[in-house]
This record gives sequence, C-alpha cells and structure tokens, in this order.
Amino acid sequence: MEFVLEGTFAGQAAYAYTGPGAGSSVGAGAPAIVFIHGAQHDHSVWAPQTSRFIERGWRVLAPDLPGHGRTPGPALAGVEAMADWVLALLDAAGVASVLLVGHSMGSLVALEAAARAGIRTSVRIRALALLATAWPMTVSDALLACARADEARAIDMVNIWSHASLLDSSAPAENRRLMQRMAARNPNQLLYTDFSACQAYAGGLEAAACIACPVLFILGRRDAMTPPRAAQALVKALPQAQVVQLDGGHALMAERPGAVYDALAAFAHDATTGALE
Repeated sequence: MEFVLEGTFAGQAAYAYTGPGAGSSVGAGAPAIVFIHGAQHDHSVWAPQTSRFIERGWRVLAPDLPGHGRTPGPALAGVEAMADWVLALLDAAGVASVLLVGHSMGSLVALEAAARAGIRTSVRIRALALLATAWPMTVSDALLACARADEARAIDMVNIWSHASLLDSSAPAENRRLMQRMAARNPNQLLYTDFSACQAYAGGLEAAACIACPVLFILGRRDAMTPPRAAQALVKALPQAQVVQLDGGHALMAERPGAVYDALAAFAHDATTGALE
C-alpha cells in the first residue's frame, strides 16, 4: 500500500506491505505492528512473520525504506533521518499506537524512532523489538571499501556471513537474490550508504535512555555480523528488556522463522495485555 508523507518528507511516496491484495482487511483500530528491514533489504524479509500476525488480527505495516524496494530513492544517509521517515509514515498511516520491530540496521532505526516518538511526536511506541542488533554497529574498513568499489563482491561476502549454514535451507540463495535486486533498483551504492549509516550512528545510548516501553532483544547465537556480545551495551542500557537467543545467524527471520514469530507473538501478547485473546 502506498502512502504520501507530510512534514519533513511532504509529498514523498512511501510503500509499506499491509497484507494481501490492495491492502489488509484488518481494521484501522486493530493493534498495529511495524517491521523495519535492514541494509540492502526490503519488506519481504519479514514475510514469514507478517503473514502470521495478519492472520491473528494485527494491523501490519512492513515498509520499504527510501531507495529500497518499492519506495523511491534516494536512500537516506543516516539512521536519524530514517527514524524521522518511519514516524512520518506512521502519521500518514494514521497509526497512533504501535509495536515497533527492527532487524540489524532496522533495529537502530526502530530504537531511534522509539526515542523520538517519546520525546516530540504524538506516535506512541507501545513496545520495541530489536533483532540481530548491535551498538555501536561497526562495519570493517575492508567491507566498507568493498561495498563502495565492488558492490557485487560485498553482497556475496555479506550473504555468506549472514547465515549460520549455507547448506541446510534456501535462505542464502534467496537473500543473495534479494540483495542483488536492491542493487539493480538503486545503483547508487545502496549497500555502502546503508553500512555507512550504521557505522556513523552514535546515538544508541542516548536513545536507550529515552525508552520506557517494554523491549525485546532477539539475537542469534551464531550471528557473525552482529554477535550477541555486540548488543550488550544496549542490553545494559535497557534493564527492563527481555533477551531471547536463538540458534541461528544474522538472517534470523529466514533461518528461524517460527522461533522468531513465537518470540514476537509472546512479547506482543504481553505488551498488549492480551488484547487479541
């Protein structure tokens, strides 16, 4: 479903998956959950989870960030700008209360958006789930340089590191094709732009200090991109948070789709006090 943004992004188009067909049949008053993808990805990485939340009666929005998927570019160069864009999308969609979920780069965007929503906007973040996260989210100089000079090679590198195993599922091949499609849609060094945004984001602890809602971390024990130890600064800064570790790599939604859904569903149930039961 397409939305037209207001405020800082006035007149800009934004795409968010909201369900089958032209849009979800779920009413606007249903509990809302928003899924934010990571670097060089789009809304489709959440397909195993969004379909099940829709089946349970949730209003789902899974946006394509600017320059990714069906949302026109250019890609935004900073996490803070992406967070403001997400809040503008929620305003355009008429979402007043939401459970915000983010993966990798998207986890930083979700964190920053939740902090900004609590400080200066009317959007209320009811709960926050951070998957495969880290802060600081450092990117090696070698990988940054490769993303800038040889995006195809960098995509291959990231695809290998994102999966706990390259042999036991179709996830690596599907992820590689997705990243290649994103590169074809936006040839302006999208992966380098996304990685640079992750590298530059310095506000993690300041954002965490503004978070009062329930928080869930879902981390992969075999994650080579953002290993669980890399999330500890945020975990310590959010003492109210729950932490779930799964036996998977960075691409948790594809490698452990059922376990990710189960963890999110249990968290969402508690955060909404059983509103759907």
